[in-house]
Amino acid sequence: MDSQPGATPYSAPTGCPMRGERQTSLYGPEFASDPQRVYDEFRAHGLAAPIELAPGVEATLVVQHEAALRVLQNPSFFARDSRRWAALREGRVPLDSPVLPMMAYRPNCLFTDGTEHLRLRKAVTESLGRLNSTRLSRDVERIADYLIDQFIERGSADLLGDYAKLLPLLLFNQLFGCPGDIGDRLTRGMSAIFDGEDVLRANAELTECLMELVALKRRQPGDDITSWLIQHPAGLRDEELKDQLVMLMGAGIEPERNLIANALLLLLSDSAGGPQRRGTGMLVEDALDDVLWNNPPIANYATHYPVQDVDLGGVTLKADTPVLISFAAANSDPALTDARQTLSKGAHLAWGAGPHVCPAKSPAQLIALTAIEKILNTVPDLTLAVPASAVEWRPGPFHRALVSLPVRFSPSAARHAATAAQSPVSSRIAASEEAPAARYDHVEPQKKAKGWWSSFLDVFRV
Repeated sequence: MDSQPGATPYSAPTGCPMRGERQTSLYGPEFASDPQRVYDEFRAHGLAAPIELAPGVEATLVVQHEAALRVLQNPSFFARDSRRWAALREGRVPLDSPVLPMMAYRPNCLFTDGTEHLRLRKAVTESLGRLNSTRLSRDVERIADYLIDQFIERGSADLLGDYAKLLPLLLFNQLFGCPGDIGDRLTRGMSAIFDGEDVLRANAELTECLMELVALKRRQPGDDITSWLIQHPAGLRDEELKDQLVMLMGAGIEPERNLIANALLLLLSDSAGGPQRRGTGMLVEDALDDVLWNNPPIANYATHYPVQDVDLGGVTLKADTPVLISFAAANSDPALTDARQTLSKGAHLAWGAGPHVCPAKSPAQLIALTAIEKILNTVPDLTLAVPASAVEWRPGPFHRALVSLPVRFSPSAARHAATAAQSPVSSRIAASEEAPAARYDHVEPQKKAKGWWSSFLDVFRV
């Protein structure tokens, strides 16, 4: 899905009655290429609009800022428990729909309400609160160093696939306290799920390795999020622990990689139309704020289910039907003119609002800031390999995500020579005409290739 924007599980089948109704379909390359046009059309007809998230999956999308806050801040009328979803209960939603992994119920704090939500969220927020910002920055920098070494000799890279996508995956292995083997499988499983590759098998592998991790940390606790969740007074069961870890990864990996990549695109773009080279003077912090306002990494989500029929500004929201918030459309609401002119940090909805507001706002921003500053400082002459206007956006109803972010730069020597020899992609790069053969003298192709995480641990013993 990452490399083939036209061949996505969201693509409408031939003859689909929604194929010509672009104003209601949030899947396919047409919406991905210009979502703001669609949001403007929706807003011209009201504060919410009927949409199709995938073939056969209908919902309502809230596109006005004030209306979005009314939904997000009123859990007594709008529940998050997707077991209420009438169409799914009644068999009217295809069980192989690509949106189900993002919408189907799991017993974690994203899909629960009331006292159960408070119990689970308290365990998550207090465990995240134990993260040390200095240590977090150091972990990000080490992983960034490792990833940059994989491509710095080539003089070209895809900053999405080679950097922004992999950095959060490896970071969660660090934060969860994963040993090499479990971390390799966790990285492989999450990558396959996000890329839509054999999702059922990947999900089974993910579940298996997380349960192994929980069992390991019960026996040998460490200074990591998994151990902190286990030790929390909420007394989470093993299945609950697994589901909170899945939620943390799902909520952290896709949004984080999109935040990093979208901000890098902005920083490397030249609005004057000259060479696509960094130098506009924009601070990284300002670029991140701009992205959160104008290209939020998760554009449409926060699925709610009205507990009864609700009139929302003249739009009737039927009980037990999915209602999504368009963070992107709410942020571009003309009513926010003053806030948008100053890009006020407190007004945009990229982090959500209400009882389910993102609990990891501060660490997420620190991770993105550190990752972006690291690549810009290490490779100071980064240049977009294509015009900024020519980059492709990955289809899908929930995210605002690039397909790739190709760049060029002056090649230089890797700073950790062992990294290249142990990298899981070393044999592939060694075969490339661009890669210096001497760098791979010690590669032993007859041995089983190590995964990303165990290869990183070989270089940075942390």
